[in-house]
Amino acid sequence: MNLPKEAAEINGHQLRPESLMMSYGYTPAWSEGAIKPPIFQTSTFVFKSAEEGKAFFELAYGLRQQGPDEEMGLIYSRLNNPSLEILEHRLTLWDGAEEAASFASGMAAISTTLLALLQPGDVVLHSEPVYGGTDFFLKNVLPRFGITAVGFEPTITEEALSAKVAEITQGRLAMIYVETPANPTNHLVDLQACANVARRHGAAEKPIRVVVDNTFLGPVFQHPLHHGADVVLYSATKFLGGHSDLIAGAALASKPLMKEIKAMRTFMGTMCDPNTGWMLMRSLETLKLRMERAAQSAQVVADWLREHPQVERTYYLTHLEHDPRQQAIFEQQCLSPGSMISFDIRGGEAEAFQFLNRLKLIKLAVSLGGTESLAEHPATMTHSDIMPEVQREMGITSQMIRLSIGVEDPQDLMADLTQAFEAAAAAVPREHDAFAMYI
Repeated sequence: MNLPKEAAEINGHQLRPESLMMSYGYTPAWSEGAIKPPIFQTSTFVFKSAEEGKAFFELAYGLRQQGPDEEMGLIYSRLNNPSLEILEHRLTLWDGAEEAASFASGMAAISTTLLALLQPGDVVLHSEPVYGGTDFFLKNVLPRFGITAVGFEPTITEEALSAKVAEITQGRLAMIYVETPANPTNHLVDLQACANVARRHGAAEKPIRVVVDNTFLGPVFQHPLHHGADVVLYSATKFLGGHSDLIAGAALASKPLMKEIKAMRTFMGTMCDPNTGWMLMRSLETLKLRMERAAQSAQVVADWLREHPQVERTYYLTHLEHDPRQQAIFEQQCLSPGSMISFDIRGGEAEAFQFLNRLKLIKLAVSLGGTESLAEHPATMTHSDIMPEVQREMGITSQMIRLSIGVEDPQDLMADLTQAFEAAAAAVPREHDAFAMYI
C-alpha cells in the first residue's frame, strides 16, 4: 500500500510522530472518505487477473527482485493486510525505523525474530534479568534448536562485555540481546557499548546483531536504533496498546532484516490480527499523552516511596545518584524515567503479600503500561520460573514489589499505598504470633 505523498510534512515542515499518528499511512479516499481506517476483516483478497496473482506471489516468496516502482499487492492476511500495513507504517515513526512488523503477542515478536536471525550452532549473549517468558525461551527453547544462550549482568562495562564475547568460540556469537531497563530491577544496559562490541567482533559474513526489548521506555522515551541497535522489539500489549484490552507485539529494523523477520512470521503464522491492529492504531493516537502523564505521576510516587519508613529501597531511574555509571547511561540514552517502579518492602514475602492483598485502587495483576496502575510480586509471579538463587543474583528479592503507574491522580495512588502499608504492618505481626503458637 503506497503511502500518501504529503503524509510526513507540510511545506517542508517535518511533522512529529504524535501528529502523524492521526493519519499517516492512510488516505480517507481509500475508504469512502472515512476519517479513520476501517478494519479490513478478511482472510483473502481478489486479484484483478491471474497475471497479477502470479506477480504478487513471485515477490512474496522471493522468486524475483522487486521492481523500483513495484509493490507487493494484497494476497492473504497471513502475509499482508491493509489494517496491519497502516499500523506498521505508523509504528516506524517513533523509532525512526525503515520498516516494522506487528505480531500476535510480545513473545511472538521475540520468538519469531530470534528464530529468523539465529541458526543451529549460534550463541546469543543476553542481559539478565529479562522478562520471565523471554528468559524461559532463551534458556529452555532455543537449546532444542542447537542455539546456546549466555547471560551477562546489565551493569557490565564495555571492556568486560568485549572480553566475554572474546571467550565465545570464534564465529559462533550471532546476537547480543538486551532488555533495558531490565524487568523488574530497572537496571540499564549501555546500548552504545553493546553496539560497539558487536561491530568490533562481528564480520560482514557473520554479523553480530544487537536486538533490544524496548517495552519499558519505548517508543517515546528511548530509541535504541539511534544508539546502534539493529532490531527493536515491543510487547505492544503494554504502552503501545495501553488499555489492558489487547495482546500484540512489534519488531522494527532495516528493510533487509525485516524481510527475514517477516518471512519467518509468514510461515510461523505469528502475525497480528486486523481487529487488534485497528485497536493499536487507536491507542497510538494517545501514546505520548499517556506515557508522559504516567511518568509524571510515577516520579511523584517513587520519590514518596523512597522516603517511606516501610520501604527499604526503590528502583527508579531518577534514583541513581548512588551509581554514577548507571546515571550516565540514563542521561545518554533515556528521555524520561518512565512509569515503572520497583521497591523492596521491609520484611520478606509475607510482608509483600500482605501489602499487595490490601491494595484497593491499584490492581493486583501482572502486565504493565495500561491506563490503570498495577502491582505484582516478580519473584513468585512474572519471574517465578527463574531459580530463587538466580533471582537473588539478578537482584530480584522476595521483598520486591513492581508497580506500573497509570494515569490516575498520584495523590490517590499514594493514599492507596498508605493504607496498604498500614494494613500490612498491622497484619503480619499478628499472623506471625498466631503461627508461633503451633511451633
